[in-house]
Amino acid sequence: MTIARLIQGRSVQMIRCTGQTSVRDAVALLADKRIGAMPVFDGDHICGIFSERDVIHQLRELGPTMLERTVSELMTAPPITVSPETAALDALTLMTRRRIRHLPVVSDGKVIDFISIGDLVKYRIDLVQSEAEAMRTFIQMA
Repeated sequence: MTIARLIQGRSVQMIRCTGQTSVRDAVALLADKRIGAMPVFDGDHICGIFSERDVIHQLRELGPTMLERTVSELMTAPPITVSPETAALDALTLMTRRRIRHLPVVSDGKVIDFISIGDLVKYRIDLVQSEAEAMRTFIQMA
C-alpha cells in the first residue's frame, strides 16, 4: 500500500506554523491541538518540522529562555519527506531508521498531508490482523 492510498479520503486540517512564530506560541499550539509536531512553512514552502523533541532538547540547553526564541531557531531542518507513491512500509522503515515520528507528504513541491508513525503502525496492525483472519479462514476450510 502506498502513502497515497493510506491518506486517501482523509480530510486533514494541517496544523502548521511559520519560522517566525515564537516558540511559546508554537508550544501552546502543540498543547492545544494535542499533537506532537507540526510542519514549519516559509510561504508555501516547508522549511522544517517543529516537535516536542525540539522543545525538550532546547529546554535542556537553554532553559526557559528558549520560549522567547523563534521556531526557526529550534526546528529540525531540512525536513525529511515522502511522496504519495512511497510504500507505507518504506515510510515506516524510514521513520524507524531516522528515529522520527512525523513525515510531510509532498507532491509536486507542495505538502499535501502530514502523517505520523501512529498512522503507519495502525496500517501495519490492520494488515497483520487481516492476514491472520485470512489464514484462520483458510485453515477452517481445509
